[in-house]
Amino acid sequence: MKTRFASRMNVMKPSSIRELLKMTERADVISFAGGLPAPELFPVDDIRIAAERVLADCGAKAFQYGVTDGIASLREQIAFEMKSRGVSCSKDDVLITTGSQQGLDLIGKVFLDAQDVILTENPTYLAAIQAFQCFQANFNPVPTDANGIIPEAVDELAAAGNIAFLYVIPNFQNPTGRTLNLERRKRLAEIAARRNLVIIEDDPYGRLRYRGNHLPPIKAFDEANRVVYLSTFSKTVAPGFRTGWAVAPKEIRDKLIIAKQAADLHTSSFDQLVLERYLRDFDNKHHVERVRAAYGERYTVMEEALERCMPKGFSWTRPEGGMFLWVSGPHTLDTYSIFERAIENKVAFVPGADFFPGGGGHNNMRLNFSNAAPAAIKEGIARLAEICAEALTGEALPAGA
Repeated sequence: MKTRFASRMNVMKPSSIRELLKMTERADVISFAGGLPAPELFPVDDIRIAAERVLADCGAKAFQYGVTDGIASLREQIAFEMKSRGVSCSKDDVLITTGSQQGLDLIGKVFLDAQDVILTENPTYLAAIQAFQCFQANFNPVPTDANGIIPEAVDELAAAGNIAFLYVIPNFQNPTGRTLNLERRKRLAEIAARRNLVIIEDDPYGRLRYRGNHLPPIKAFDEANRVVYLSTFSKTVAPGFRTGWAVAPKEIRDKLIIAKQAADLHTSSFDQLVLERYLRDFDNKHHVERVRAAYGERYTVMEEALERCMPKGFSWTRPEGGMFLWVSGPHTLDTYSIFERAIENKVAFVPGADFFPGGGGHNNMRLNFSNAAPAAIKEGIARLAEICAEALTGEALPAGA
């Protein structure tokens, strides 16, 4: 039987990260592959109490349909949170999404026609590439350096016109861990205003800073209303809520609401109510401090292990927050070719090539440090360093490498 699929399926591929994660599910594998928060830090007891209070107060209403925008009290909580991040907005500027990943999908539905051009960092978040590929978009990667995306390159590319939007992750970027500096944030907002360029600012990690000072979002400098800000509770409470948000100008927000109505009507009422009650009744700021302290410790352990164990010719980023760092090896290295060997030695990472929408990145790897205990990080990096050394000498490589 021949099945006819939409032409977009010709360019849509399964996530290599998700496929790789299947190989890391064994309990004996030390995994630096997934972007997983540490489950032992989830506020389970507080959430249980919040859920009980919602059921006691709301009863069956907690399971009823809701409005597409999201429940008003949660949007008010988010508006208050946005003010603390440096963005003044009201609940009417906020749209609740089913995770920030849905925000990316809605952005694609609202802005993209086939063959439209998106500007992205190079490398960029793999799941964003996947989300936008669904709409048969073309990617124009923008050069980056240690301080993030280079505004002058954005300006030059935007001057040509016909750009759907710029997608950027300013804080502790996935996959590199880099942070866009303050001056470049201001410059991007100015370019967006002058070039009539929409910026999609994706900020899932901004509250996970363990060194340095908080930087206001690009949205904080958005006098021309050209920035859509996305964030999530997945990293600051728990990912299982699948609850994120978008802050957008009314013209854009109204279109996002229409797209969301067609997608899922609204984000889970019960999840929203429990999350809102948790934020209202418990000290989430203290919880985030615990998470930041733990991740900061784990980053330090990984960085020290890399310094101690990795062979010459390797370098890595030194993020000030978030969940990832980015390792670069000699240009002759192919990290896909050593992945099988790593799994054999019960350690996992994500090869870097798939994060580059324009190709390249074969000598890079992304390492996650948030979901491994310090002792496991030390052991895992020692194993990985040995495999990298073998790859450079050509010894003990897997068959066919």
